[in-house]
Amino acid sequence: MKTYISIIVSIFFMSVAQAQEKPIKVVFDVTSGNVEVHKSAARHLRLMSDSYPDSEFEMVIYSSAYKMVDKNSSAAGETLREIVKKKNVSIVVCQNTMKRNKKTKDDLIPGVTTVPDGIYEIVAKQQQGWGYIKEGK
Repeated sequence: MKTYISIIVSIFFMSVAQAQEKPIKVVFDVTSGNVEVHKSAARHLRLMSDSYPDSEFEMVIYSSAYKMVDKNSSAAGETLREIVKKKNVSIVVCQNTMKRNKKTKDDLIPGVTTVPDGIYEIVAKQQQGWGYIKEGK
């Protein structure tokens, strides 16, 4: 009986472990101008993409968060420069936000791309079944 229970428990934990390894898709929403939020969001993106290399992650930056991807002033720039190189990560910034702040693609950390509208991007990802994480305080 004890061996039978051990087998059942082993099968249960193996199936739970396999379920956790199923690839996921997550979109991160960053709007805060707070540099501590920028650092935290970059850290979360790095940890998730490292832990789940078969999953996809996108960070959408808009509103007051645009400084997060400014190549000259980003508090999270070093981390973002590394993780944007990963095949399972994309970091995008809203073109409308860039226009309001008189920024161009040349002002961005290399590898960061743009989308026409940050909110639309997030809603579109959610409609495609992506999970959603709001970063901020």
